[in-house]
Amino acid sequence: MKEPADIKMNTKRQRFETQVGEEFGYIDYRFYKGNLAFMHTFIPENARGTGIAAGLAKFGLEYAKQEKFKIMVYCPFVASYVKRHPEYQDLINREFHPGH
Repeated sequence: MKEPADIKMNTKRQRFETQVGEEFGYIDYRFYKGNLAFMHTFIPENARGTGIAAGLAKFGLEYAKQEKFKIMVYCPFVASYVKRHPEYQDLINREFHPGH
């Protein structure tokens, strides 16, 4: 799986995104109580299973780590990504952990 090279943080739309043909793959985020909340992942149908979502998740998590944000994960994809990548476990806001 290839990680997309052109991921950007779109602050106007509050999402991490990459162009996929004529569409965008993205992860919506919100800032909430000093945390970075991952809300929803969308990948165009024809690009699913190509590693784009994983690249977006890594980009967003690295941003949170660099900026010293704790994270709140509402998105099932990001939740499963964090479970598979223990190096991001310490970013989780343990006071608020939806779905647990």
